[in-house]
Formats: sequence, structure tokens, C-alpha cells
Amino acid sequence: MTEPSDNRPCHVSVMPAEIVHWVSECSPNVVVDGTYGAGGHSRLLLDVVGEGGLVIGLDRDPAVLARVESEPAVDRLSVFLGSYEKTAAALQASGLEYADAMVLDLGLSSDQLADRDRGFSFQHDGPLDLRFDPENGIPASEWLARNGEKAIADAIYQFGEERFSRRIAREIVARAKRREPVRTVAELVEICRRCVPRGKHHDIHPATRTFQALRIAVNEELDILSRTLQQAPEWLSSGGRIAVISFHSLEDRIVKNAFRDDDRWNVLTKKPLRPSEEEVAENARARSAKLRVAERI
Repeated sequence: MTEPSDNRPCHVSVMPAEIVHWVSECSPNVVVDGTYGAGGHSRLLLDVVGEGGLVIGLDRDPAVLARVESEPAVDRLSVFLGSYEKTAAALQASGLEYADAMVLDLGLSSDQLADRDRGFSFQHDGPLDLRFDPENGIPASEWLARNGEKAIADAIYQFGEERFSRRIAREIVARAKRREPVRTVAELVEICRRCVPRGKHHDIHPATRTFQALRIAVNEELDILSRTLQQAPEWLSSGGRIAVISFHSLEDRIVKNAFRDDDRWNVLTKKPLRPSEEEVAENARARSAKLRVAERI
């Protein structure tokens, strides 16, 4: 895994061939890559928009923009710091009213996972931060300190689907009462190890679901996704397409319902598309990916 001091991105974009296929079918001139990350999808989309086109990238992570600014400029590519919820502002800054396609690759990138200062990986100790943008919002450790047992348990259960959320929340609050608040990755991992029994329903690391839940809560991921999908038809030209890759059931359910319940969308993928066996063999991160595509009516 790449160390955070190495500026080279280690993230590999998921389902690239499928993204190119579904986006290119609408012959776009302007494409928004709302989760720019390492720029994998954007590089492919530059070929899709052609010589007269433009790819607009957005990312919440200041480290992404810093890396882009340190690299040679890429013709027909503009990258902005901010959530994909800020697409309208990025279009306006580019002198545009609409895009012809939008791509969202949700969740956590491998580069963020490799950064030990963020606390995304429970394999390495460090501050329990979990923010995509460490310059805004509050770290997960502070979020835990500000919330009571019920709110913590509800978040871990709702966003992580962790059956033992109440045990975990009880122990987190008990530590705080002993003036030993959870501040590091190792401290939260140890709580999860004690509270989550290993068994047929927990074949993953006992901290996986809790870390996912806190990351979603701290970054307001599901709220931002819901608001974005509600506004996205206003950002796309008629016949424009949106392609969303999700990695867990909560995200996928939001995407599915947003496409189904909004009559401005024509759903092009009745069931989510999955990566090929070959891609999963080469990129383990792809194994839980689901792609849904809709067209602006």
C-alpha cells in the first residue's frame, strides 16, 4: 500500500469500461466527474468528450487538489475543490449552464485509506478523524464526544448495519465518563473487538461496520447523495446521463429510489450492473460495486 508521503495515487477506478460505454452513448461535450480522486475515470472521459469537450472534476479532499495543482495542466480538464453537491457552482465557474453527463464513484478511495493521519484504515493506528476534508467539519473523535449513547448507537446501526451497535456505543460512552474518550483508531478497534463476537454473521473485521458508519456520519455522505440526486436533473441537458457506482446497500438504495421516484429520469439499468470476474480478481475493491445509470428526460 502506498505511504501517504508518496504523492503517486494508488487508487484504481472501478468499472472503467462500463462507465465509458454508458457515458459515451449520449455523445457528451461536457462531463462532470463528481468524485475525481486519482483521476482515473476523468482520464478516460477526456477521450469520450473529444477535442472540443470538457471534463469537470470535483473532490472534497484538499490533498486531491494539491496533487492536481502540482502536476502539469491537462487540456480540457478543470478540477475544483468541493463535494459533487457543488456541481452547479463548478459549471457556473466554467461558464456553463448544463453538463451532458455526470459520474459518481462513491465511498472511500484507496489513497485516503493509505493516509494514516485520517484514520480510515483500522490496520494502522492514528487519529480517529475519518473526514474526507480535514479542513472542515469535526473529526470522528469529536463527533463521538458530542453525542450521547443513543445517537451513537443509532448511527452505527443505521449507517453500518452493525447488530452490536448498542454494546459499542455503551462502551464508548463509558470510556468518556472515565475521562478516557476515544481519540485514536486503536482505541475504537479495541472496543469493537470486545463488543462484536466473531461468528457466521461477522466474517469481516469486527471494526469494519462501525468505521463505515462513523465515516458516513462525519462526512454526511448519505444526506449529500440524496440532495445531489434530487438536484442533478437541473444540472443535465435533455438526454444527458448520470452514472453512479455505489459500494454498500444504503447508497444503492438511495440511488435506486431516486431514479425510480423522479419522473425526470429514465432508468437505463433496471438492475444494478456488477463488475466482471476479471476486474474483481485484479481489483478487490470492485467486488461490492454496483452501477446504476439514468437519463435526463
